[in-house]
Amino acid sequence: MNPLLERCWDALRSVIDPELALDIVTLGLVYDITFAEGRVTVMHTLTTPGCPMQHVISDGIRGALGRIPSIHTVDLILVWDPGWHPGMIAPGAL
Repeated sequence: MNPLLERCWDALRSVIDPELALDIVTLGLVYDITFAEGRVTVMHTLTTPGCPMQHVISDGIRGALGRIPSIHTVDLILVWDPGWHPGMIAPGAL
């Protein structure tokens, strides 16, 4: 894996869903990360449509990735397909 993408995945492990007390990578909420010319794009979902923690999670993603020096812009793509379910949580996390 590209070292910068590894840093992105590691940074996103610091973003905690406050309702479930697990990070968004462990929860399986992050589907993809791409990087080009200082811009990182994160395709992610939430546990439910209308999740009251949407802004907390979005702000957390932007903050975590914004601390990586080579990243200048963070774009988020919120998707609902595939829909999240508890089976997407990393094994052994609960």
